Amino acid sequence: MSETPEHGRQAPQAPDGKAGNLRRWRDLVEEQLSEARERGDFDALEGAGKPLRLDQNVYAGDKALAYSLLKQNKMLPPELERGREIDADTMRGKRGPAHASERRAYDVLRDKTRQRYAAALRAINSKILSLNILVPSPMHRRLLDVERLLADFETEFSRLEG
Repeated sequence: MSETPEHGRQAPQAPDGKAGNLRRWRDLVEEQLSEARERGDFDALEGAGKPLRLDQNVYAGDKALAYSLLKQNKMLPPELERGREIDADTMRGKRGPAHASERRAYDVLRDKTRQRYAAALRAINSKILSLNILVPSPMHRRLLDVERLLADFETEFSRLEG
């Protein structure tokens, strides 16, 4: 057992399944609550002296009281809060960068990628032209439609952004 600094008395050991330790632990908690009540620590709480408003939530089960108290204090249960975080992160990803500086960096990267893609398409067309000069016509290859492929590129980026 260790001493609690506020009162200089022995604190019971944490509950370990033994009835004696659990009883001492419960007694200490009750004593601390009683002392806090006497000092008036609970007097200034919002809703002091009023009955708890317990909304009936058929899905809450054993957690009904906890959910009701969270709702009254405009808080969400942890699982709903995590769900909202996930939704916010997902939506932020769909909308693209959130801040102006991120948006500018994204636009620059997109434009550079488009330029590299256009250059790669033109280089392929150049190779196709040189091949078509060397081989008989049945072996000719069709040139890539660079403008259509770049339009597809723009469409894909637009779809990702919005």
